[in-house]
This record gives sequence, structure tokens and C-alpha cells, in this order.
Amino acid sequence: MSGRARDARASRFRRPGASPLSSDLPSGHRTGHGADPAARAEALRALIRRYDHEYYVLDAPTVPDAEYDRLFAELQALERDHPGLAAPDSPTARVGGAVAGGFAPVRHSRPMLSLNNAFDDDAVRGFDRRVRELLAESGLDPAQLRYSAELKYDGLAVGLRYERGRLVQAATRGDGAVGEDVTANIRTIRAIPLRLEGVGPEVLEVRGEVLMWSADFEALNARQREAGEKEFVNPRNAAAGSLRQLDPAVTARRPLRFFAYGVGEVRGAETPATHSGLLAWLESAGLPVGPERAVANDADGLLEFFRRIGERRAALPYQIDGVVYKVDRRDWHELLGYVARAPRFALAHKFPAEEAVTELLDIEVQVGRTGKLTPVARLAPVFVGGVTVTNATLHNEDEIERKGLMIGDRVVVRRAGDVIPEVVRALPREHGHEAAGRYRRFGMPHACPVCGSATEREEGEADRRCVAGLYCPAQRRQALLHFAQRRAMDIDGLGEKLVGQLVDGGLVSTPADLYRLDAATLAGLERMGEKSAANLVEAIDRSRRTTFARFLFALGIRHVGEEVARLLADAYPDVDALAGEDWDALAARKAAIQKENARRRARGEPPEPVPLEGVGPEIVDSVRRFFAEPHNREVVEALLAAGVGWEAPGGAAGEGAAAAGSHALAGKTFVLTGTLPSLTREQAAEMIRRHGGSVSGSVSKKTDYVVAGEAAGSKLDKAASLGVAVIDEAALRGMTGEK
Repeated sequence: MSGRARDARASRFRRPGASPLSSDLPSGHRTGHGADPAARAEALRALIRRYDHEYYVLDAPTVPDAEYDRLFAELQALERDHPGLAAPDSPTARVGGAVAGGFAPVRHSRPMLSLNNAFDDDAVRGFDRRVRELLAESGLDPAQLRYSAELKYDGLAVGLRYERGRLVQAATRGDGAVGEDVTANIRTIRAIPLRLEGVGPEVLEVRGEVLMWSADFEALNARQREAGEKEFVNPRNAAAGSLRQLDPAVTARRPLRFFAYGVGEVRGAETPATHSGLLAWLESAGLPVGPERAVANDADGLLEFFRRIGERRAALPYQIDGVVYKVDRRDWHELLGYVARAPRFALAHKFPAEEAVTELLDIEVQVGRTGKLTPVARLAPVFVGGVTVTNATLHNEDEIERKGLMIGDRVVVRRAGDVIPEVVRALPREHGHEAAGRYRRFGMPHACPVCGSATEREEGEADRRCVAGLYCPAQRRQALLHFAQRRAMDIDGLGEKLVGQLVDGGLVSTPADLYRLDAATLAGLERMGEKSAANLVEAIDRSRRTTFARFLFALGIRHVGEEVARLLADAYPDVDALAGEDWDALAARKAAIQKENARRRARGEPPEPVPLEGVGPEIVDSVRRFFAEPHNREVVEALLAAGVGWEAPGGAAGEGAAAAGSHALAGKTFVLTGTLPSLTREQAAEMIRRHGGSVSGSVSKKTDYVVAGEAAGSKLDKAASLGVAVIDEAALRGMTGEK
């Protein structure tokens, strides 16, 4: 039986008119006898592509599976008998090739961003209000605002790169900047065209979701049971696991689908001005696009779409976990900009969480990298939110007290999407003789469960913490892993097991100790040969050259994530300047400027820049306390003494760093757009900051220069309308003096 027949869909064969079977082939090409093999093969490919599109995209097959299989077998025979006819975009190439050796990394031409989430109506109305306020501040008419609404599919995000209409590469989302090359596996998915309708743009990167229909998931699990193999937990896991098979032939046997929902890089084509138009444009190119979508004028329209989809959710053939709202005008996307890694022009509205009941078997305490003690519920296994849950967060001792939890309780557990499961409440307890001894109260420990040091809870804080800092092995391990991660100091090869050996063996107590390691010492560790040891020493040495923002993030200061670290690095050239800040005076200065800006807005005047805008009192207090702790200063000074440094804007590098940079761009604001010849966006931004300039995500009257590369987007039009100067990478290098 054919793969299509196994989908149990032959009964839905519809014949709206004359059935387009072999008679659809051009005259003289209907048999293999005497016909031109090349013309016959191309005709068969065109027909099979059409039938694939009808079946997998339109969900309206027009031929029975037997006829499809006959044509497919004929094409296979032709390509076997005439090897020169084989083509990479032939439907027969979808059966899967040789086993791959792994997945190569792929850097996305433009980041694949995540979305901020909303869980109630108020959050959606707040999103709409903020968008309208930002448009008004930019001098645009909020009355022209429209939203595009679509489904949030529960699958795996991927990017498909087409060049001149042919699929050349596919990658998973990964961390948003770098994904995994899954081209061979993507080519097996019949819902994804290997060649677009007509001649496509020079480059078209399509963003979308790989998923599995619920019925196909059930059939797959039935086959797994029959074969005595492990069943998949849910369609999302099945889709992700199928796409990441090292053998494409395995992926080819899995019933995967695809929905396009956007684009990344586009070159050589004018794309529609609206997101709703873009989806229709992608659909016209032969790409599958979800049919459930709408355009709304305001928050009421968005919420009406959400409720309508919620009512139909159970009847959909695939799983979704919410809906997505996007500002429809695409030229407004860059104007609205981004907050950290999420766009301001889009929002994911999640459906209510799923809940289940189980038993609270015990409560254990984990110690995090900042010393925070977190109680964790150990649960009798329960299936909720698509996965089997055995652990759930209890947050802190106040939460346990507020919920009145006791070990032995029957509790309600909630899991929403990918959010960590949590215990919501306890059910009424049993009473009487049979319940005696079943329930036990829990108290947070006053000694660290890892190192035995004292724990304390500061006034106004919800969390209890171990006071041992980096001396606590639990904190030490996590602090070192955080320090070495790719977005911090980027020490490749320093993984969890190796860090455990270094800490347990007393070789490393603080991050500064890493820079005293040598290859001979490392080679003596378990599973560390001479080559691995030499590579790690080289990676550690390479990490000495970094940026101030990465260094601050690597220190693991509480509340200082990547975005806050960048803001601090933009404002201060080095550790001494940051640690020596008069934070009280800074707070008074910020308050005065914010008060003055309120008066300026009332007068219609431009506001003054606010120092450390976005860095609130809680973050400031955390930074202040970090640098007030002598032990922390000792670690920082040891790192600098070990040669860790960064290029400073004023040319004075951190200890051990080569002096570079200037004030050449001081006071200038730059916006980056398009693909530069030799610099990534991050490298270009670092160059600008290194020479005293600042980088913004959107063009405004305050922008001094737009640095444009290939496939520059709507920011160029915005720059032209505002009279902002546009330069290329060569001009930027000329301004900085860097070759």
C-alpha cells in the first residue's frame, strides 16, 4: 500500500470534473514506448508536483492513490534507466538518502526571533495600546493600524532558503541566531515544494513550522507499538524527532507537514506591504500557508479571533497552543522595533494552561548559580500538557505557605506550552485513622543542602539564598558553566561533566582559575585526551579577547542578562567606572531628566536621553551589591590580571587588552540594515560602540547614519523620508579608521 494510502485518505478522493489522470500528460508522452524520455520525465514531474500540492497543501486530492503510485513508479523507472535525467528537485528525491554524519550549524541571515506571550485579555489590550502609543510618538496615524491574526502551531520552527526558486538549504531555529542544517530531511517532506511556482526571487528565505497532523501522529504511534518501539509523547515531539533523524530515509517515512508564516532574507523580489498580503503571496508561490487567518482593526477584533479559534481548536486536524497577532503593515515592523529578543509588533496569545491531579511525594531543594534555594515538588508521574511530569516548581517558601501544601497531598499540576510545570493547589485532605501519618509539613533549610553554609532571606526578598557564593560547589559549577557559555565568554568544550571534574578535583574554584589550567593537567582528567586538552586550552586563551558586555554577562550578576549587560557596557568603559558609580546620584539625575522630559513632551519638544534607560532600581541594587562584595572584586581583578580584556571606546583597553577604538563616532546613532560584505550585524554594532557610537533598532529623526548592505529593507525608505544619511560598510570603516 502506498504512503498516501496508508494515510487512510483515499476515501476523500474528489473528482470535481474530468479526472486529471494520465490524460493530463501532453500528447505523445502518455506511454513509455517511443516517447522522448526527457520530455516524459519532466511531464511526469510536473504532474506529480501538482498532485502533491493538491494532496498535501490544498487537502483536496483529485486522483486515487493507485494512479499516483503508478505515475510515481514510472518516473522512478525512467530515472533509473536514464541516469542523466535525475534532478535534485525531482519528487523521487524525497525518499531519503544516505545516513548523515550529524547536523552542521547554519547562521540565519536574519535572527529567528521568539515572541512575547499573553495569557489574558488585558495583556492583549495592553499590547494594542502600546503599539498605538509608539505609532503616535513616531508621527503616524494609529487609526490606520490593522493586525494580521493567525494560528500558533505546535511544531518545530525552520527556515527554508530558496535561490531562484529552488530549495537549497533548510535549518532549524536553534537559538535564533544559529540553527542546524536539516536540508536532506526537509527535502523528504512532500508539503514543501522543492521548486517554487515560476522562477523565484534570487533569494527567498521562508520561515515556517514543521508539524504532524493528529491523525498521522496516532497512526505513527500505532506502527511504533506494532514494531515494539517506543511511542512518541505528542505530535510536536514526533515532528521534532522525525526532522532531526540522522537518516533522511527515516524522516521520509514520517508524515510531516509544513505551514509558512513569514520570510527572512529576500533578494530580487518586491514583497507585499502587509503581512496578510505576504502570506497570500507565499501561498501563490506554491507554499502551504495555514487557512485559519484574519485581519483585525483593534484589540476587540483580535480577541474575537482568539475566541473563535478556541471554540474550533479541538476540531482542527493539528495541535495549536494559541494564536499570533502581528501588525499588518510590514514597514511599521522596523519602526516599532524590538525588546531584547522579541519584536514589539507581534504577540503570541496562549490558550489556558492544561491541568491534572497527582500526589506530592516529596519536596527537595535545589541551589542555583546565584545561591537561590528553590523548592521542587517530586510528583507521582502524571500526563499533562502533552508530556509526563514528575517534577514541578514551588517557587519559594511563601508559595508553599500560601498554598498550604504538605508532603502527601493530592495536588493540581498545571503546564502551559513549554512553561515549567507548577503546583497550583492542594485538594482537600482525608481525615481519620487511615490518613494518620500520611501528611508532613515542609520547612526551608537554614543550612545550604550542598555546602552546609548558612542561608539567609533578605528583607523584602521572597527567596532564601546560600551565602557561600562561588565557594558553594553548587553555585561554583553553575557559575562556571554560565561564564563559559557561548553568549558569555564562549569557551568551547567546557561542558557540565568537565566542570564537575574540575570543581570536584579542586582544580577550579572561580572563573579566574580557568586561565591557569594547562594541557598536561587537563589531559589527566577522565575522557580528556591530549588533543581535547590542547583544544580547550586554546579556547580558554581565545576567550581572553572579549567585549565588556559579554564579560559583564559572564560574571553572573543577578538580574544582569545579555540586554542589561549591553546597556551597562554602552554606558561605562570598564569595571572601575561601573563599580565606582554613585548610584544614588545617578537615580536622582534620572528622576530629574524624566520629570523634565514630561514637561518637554507637553511642549512638543524632543526629550533628553535618560541615562541607563531600562535599568531599574532592582538591577541597580544588584550591581551595587555585587561590586560591594570584596570576594567578587577579587575574582574580577584576578580575571583582569589573567589577561581577560576588551576594546574600550576611549582606546584604553581592559587590563591585558590591546588598545583599540576611539571617540570617532561619539554621540552618533547608527541603524544597521541588510547583509554587510564582511561583518555580521553583531560585529558591526560592536565596531560602532567601540568607537563611541550607539546602535538603534529603528530609524528616527535622532538617527545620524543608516549602514546598509545587500537586501536592505524598509529602513532605507524610512531614512530617505527623514533625510538620514545612508552609508555602506566601507564608509563605516573609514569613519572608524579600522581596515
